[in-house]
Amino acid sequence: MSGQNFAFLLVLVAALGFFSYNIQRLVSYLKLGLPENRLDHPERRTWNLITIGFAQTRILRERGAGLSHASVFWGFLVITAGTAEILLHGVWPGFSYEHLLPRPLWQLFMLSQEIFAVIVLVAVSWLLWRRIVSPPKRLQGKEIHNTEAIIILFVIASLMLTLYTTGAFEYAANPAMRAAQYGWFRPISSLLGAALSGAPEGAMHAAYTVSFWSHALLVLGFLNFLPYSKHLHVVSSLINVWFSNTSGPGQVGVMKPMDLEAEVEQFGALDVDHLSWKNLLDGYSCTECGRCTAACPANITGKPLSPRKIVVDTRRRLMEKAPLMAGELDVEGSATLLMEAPGASDAFGNRLLDNYITEDELWACTSCRACVTECPVSIDQLDIIYELRRGLVLNEGRFPEEVQPTFESLEKNASPWAFSPADRARWSEGLNIPTYAEAFAEGKRPDILFWVGCMGSFDDRAKKITVAFARILQAADIDFAILGQEETCHGDPARRLGNEYLYQMLAKGTIETLDRYEVKTIVTFCPHCFHQMGNEFPQLGGNYEVIHHSTYIERLLNANMIPLTTEHGKHLTMTYHDSCYLGRYNDVYDSPRESLKRALPILTLVEPERTKDRGLCCGAGGGRMFVDEKVGKRINVERTEELIATGADVIAVACPFCMTMMTDGVAKLESAVTVLDISEVVAGQLAPVRSRELVAGD
Repeated sequence: MSGQNFAFLLVLVAALGFFSYNIQRLVSYLKLGLPENRLDHPERRTWNLITIGFAQTRILRERGAGLSHASVFWGFLVITAGTAEILLHGVWPGFSYEHLLPRPLWQLFMLSQEIFAVIVLVAVSWLLWRRIVSPPKRLQGKEIHNTEAIIILFVIASLMLTLYTTGAFEYAANPAMRAAQYGWFRPISSLLGAALSGAPEGAMHAAYTVSFWSHALLVLGFLNFLPYSKHLHVVSSLINVWFSNTSGPGQVGVMKPMDLEAEVEQFGALDVDHLSWKNLLDGYSCTECGRCTAACPANITGKPLSPRKIVVDTRRRLMEKAPLMAGELDVEGSATLLMEAPGASDAFGNRLLDNYITEDELWACTSCRACVTECPVSIDQLDIIYELRRGLVLNEGRFPEEVQPTFESLEKNASPWAFSPADRARWSEGLNIPTYAEAFAEGKRPDILFWVGCMGSFDDRAKKITVAFARILQAADIDFAILGQEETCHGDPARRLGNEYLYQMLAKGTIETLDRYEVKTIVTFCPHCFHQMGNEFPQLGGNYEVIHHSTYIERLLNANMIPLTTEHGKHLTMTYHDSCYLGRYNDVYDSPRESLKRALPILTLVEPERTKDRGLCCGAGGGRMFVDEKVGKRINVERTEELIATGADVIAVACPFCMTMMTDGVAKLESAVTVLDISEVVAGQLAPVRSRELVAGD
């Protein structure tokens, strides 16, 4: 081993050792987080890793920037194999994959290095132009490390260039090896080397050495810069994708269960050590791309919330507190020493809530999951927001003043509004709809429970949806019943607003009622009820088949069980607004559209600019239905403008909350567009004779 090889070995060992130290340091910081099992369903997690991690399906949702970043990622995957060869060659000059692989395979490997280096250079050039010359809004903001990103892009470009120059100088310095080592499989290095072949071989040997060391030092320097930068995601993102639940396993969008009987000092989160280790890993994995913030309806309309900032602030706070907390965990009796350490006053005096993330940011969230859906590395921004909301409400009793009446009414009336429970079934008067109590008294077990929900029971506009869907069920001869006065709110608003105590009280009461009547199948037209009872009730032992009315109507139409008129009236142009809790939470996009098309064959269905999993929230989710919008443009107005811009005569919805928000938006914009639930559209097409038979007394 020559002196140069020995020196390279020392540098390599030092660089890898320092990198290993930093990785262990960062892993130790994750131990500050609460335990959480993320080892279930390994087959689903591996599939996520393949599709989201390696195939980059999420990042490719934005074509231009997505393809560029994916190209850099794929290029690094290919070129890393060549980098390993270069580093080993620096220690052991005779090492080469040529001796390990069949020559044709080795030639293809060398060709892949040269081709992907070009791809990476092109992609990096475009990304640099985008960062420096024409940065989009989402790449602007005080939490963005723009200078760091530009430096990294230049480093990546330099790595690709030194890859070529190293080969070119080697070609020029060693005429005897050109035939075997260069050719069609190393086109760029061969071309550059041929251009330099007339230069003195001694100078080329020196240039080769400088280029080789430059490339190796750039690689090792880049590797050790990662743990100290936002580019740590290069190391952690694939790991984060495997451990993430944002695309499964299990039901997506389900809030973490909370054991209210556990002996803990607090519930929810006020600081980073109250979050799970996975929440902290999300902070490591954030690329700061801003896609989450660009899709956030609150941010779009001028509210203080930026989902990217939530995650970045979580990482910043961890890096402030963890070094001292990790030491406290490792060294018994070191608390006094830690308080005297540099930065201890900030580390122990600050906390994530208030010092980094404000109340206003948290309460601006509509829980629409747009941020989660757009994140290319499967970060769950909502999980952090929900835990901090729980911390605010359960530990400190802090929440918007408008929420107090909602909490009180939920506790006293089992409804978010101060309506009498005795009025829950008034909408059904004269429709001959049995209650479960009446059915049980007669020894019957209805096939379907029609869960009406609080909006469908008390809101005058939503009650029209309730009646329309009931007419459809009757027209299809479905054996169904309602709970009537025994129906109560299941607690979803309380849970989304952070009041887990109130949620569990209401949810357990609902489960007790459902189990008493041996309910197996529930149909509801409220996506919030649909999601809560179908996906989150199992946490408390409530297991039922829950179907949204859009899916149920589609099934009935496909089975020709709904008698429809053949007279459709005038041609209509209609647009459909996707409910967040139906779409992004439960992947129901086609059923509402298919139901509309089946009921109205002459219908023209037009899509708004933002639609399906890119759709914009109505603004009512996450408990925002009960909190005034005091900052920025109203979200429902922003969305209504988009829907009206389609030129549609009718805005169709499949959620009573969306109905309220879209109706209000249309009124504020003084538009003549009509807002209808899909059940109202279908009920309006019931065969006249059949529908007359449904009226009580006929």
